[in-house]
Amino acid sequence: MAEKIRLKLVTPSRLLLDEEVDEVTAPGALGEFGVLPKHISFLTLLEVGEMSYKQGGERHHLALSGGYAEVLDEVMTVLAGAAEYSDEIDIERARAARERAEKRMAELSQEDKEFAAAEAALRRALVRLQVAGKEARK
Repeated sequence: MAEKIRLKLVTPSRLLLDEEVDEVTAPGALGEFGVLPKHISFLTLLEVGEMSYKQGGERHHLALSGGYAEVLDEVMTVLAGAAEYSDEIDIERARAARERAEKRMAELSQEDKEFAAAEAALRRALVRLQVAGKEARK
């Protein structure tokens, strides 16, 4: 039997995933990183971005709003502010969020305190749109 790593993905509202998987790719603070079975233990900050995992020959995609990841004893635990599978994302809602954020950024200067919040909202919307177009694939 092939080696696996247990992936637990938790948000404030639900336990999204608790499964044995083959590999995980996540958006770390220093860039994208991958986790395979027997990975060294570590703790890292997660950025807004796409997380994916391979299970049974299929790759599954999720949009993350940031959080933390810990790898310890063949278990990767992800604590995310929000996470959605590609098929859970409302594309029209994500497009509307992108448009609102772009409009808000155009109205503000980069020195404005609200600019960073609008920029973060834009990043979240863009990630959701990127992930929404992906389905589980072999």
